[in-house]
Amino acid sequence: MVFNSSIRVVDTRLMIDDLPVDAIARELETPLYLYSLKRIQENYRRLKAAFESVGARIHYSAKANSNAAILRTLVDEGAGIDAVSGGEIARALHAGAAAQDIVFAGVGKTAAEIASAVERGVGWFNVENELELQYINEAASSIGREKAQVALRFNPEVSANTHPHISTGHGGAKFGLTAGAIGDALEQSERFPCLSVCGIHVHIGSQLADSAATVQALAKTKQLIIPYPEIHTINLGGGFPVAYRHDQPIPSLENLVNRIAPHLHGYQVLLEPGRAIVADAGILVATVLYVKELAGKTFYIVDASMTELIRPALYGAQHEIVPLVQSNDERVLAQVVGPVCESTDVLAIDREMARLQVGDQVAIMTAGAYGMAMASNYNSRARPAEAVVAVAGDSWSLSRRRETIEDLLRLEA
Repeated sequence: MVFNSSIRVVDTRLMIDDLPVDAIARELETPLYLYSLKRIQENYRRLKAAFESVGARIHYSAKANSNAAILRTLVDEGAGIDAVSGGEIARALHAGAAAQDIVFAGVGKTAAEIASAVERGVGWFNVENELELQYINEAASSIGREKAQVALRFNPEVSANTHPHISTGHGGAKFGLTAGAIGDALEQSERFPCLSVCGIHVHIGSQLADSAATVQALAKTKQLIIPYPEIHTINLGGGFPVAYRHDQPIPSLENLVNRIAPHLHGYQVLLEPGRAIVADAGILVATVLYVKELAGKTFYIVDASMTELIRPALYGAQHEIVPLVQSNDERVLAQVVGPVCESTDVLAIDREMARLQVGDQVAIMTAGAYGMAMASNYNSRARPAEAVVAVAGDSWSLSRRRETIEDLLRLEA
């Protein structure tokens, strides 16, 4: 079975690049996040090539996965970083990103975060509130920075065909500005002499499987900005879909580019993909703690939970689950659950999979995005270790150690 160019079953063992996953798991224990830097590099290069015809500049969305090794790999590839907090800006700089290659986005930036970003020389600000313009202008004026580049985030009131929790461009969402608010800001830009309001940002959601909504949103965006020649940059955000099943078809990026390219002629184009770069490069490895037969159902209770991977509980998301060693052809309809004291701590429901025993290990697939980034200490659980397989594919290293109980207590009085 082949999941992608880096993750596949060879004979009976799950491999990540040239290495057997079970061998790494034995050394680091579970639960464990494991990432292929080679696959991340390939995904970035694939996106870059697909959008080459429109000259797009890619800023990786760090909220998908802000692991330092991943950030360094992408910065070395030439990617900028899309950050949505002061913490993500600090992580990006720590990973070697140049400040001018960072976009600061987010619907609720604090004045202190904005001042720090201006002082550090962050290259772009995606603005979602008029008051932000005042904060950025005041911060730039206070340090003598002549022009901070600003893109106004437009809410085009377009509903994307995706899960409602990751749809951001409809009228009921908290994100962006109305067309009227953007027009007012552009008409009154002289109020902010230290700003260069020269971009428009439009991102309508994630896992956008069909391009119709993107094209509709972009058409509305173009109609809005045509009267303003100072707008020379269109930031399309991200949202490019990934397959959460190995046989799930995903739309062609080339077809998307062909459909949107006519709307982008004459503009600098920025992209902010996250999931499409890291999701299928990561797995969460878990060990079966107990097997329980209850009410006619088989339960595999594993040591990973909603504290490590909240997507199934939060979105009803489905991740394939694969044994690290394929040792049994017998199949069973199983529930894969974690040890957290919540009924929602379920990683798979009525999933047909191999019959497992206590001590068997499994990989929860396509867990590289919004896995560790959303992990928590609920139930006072220590967060897992993260390891990366090098771009060469023949060695691995620990990129973040497992938390300890002492870590959990360290900040308490």
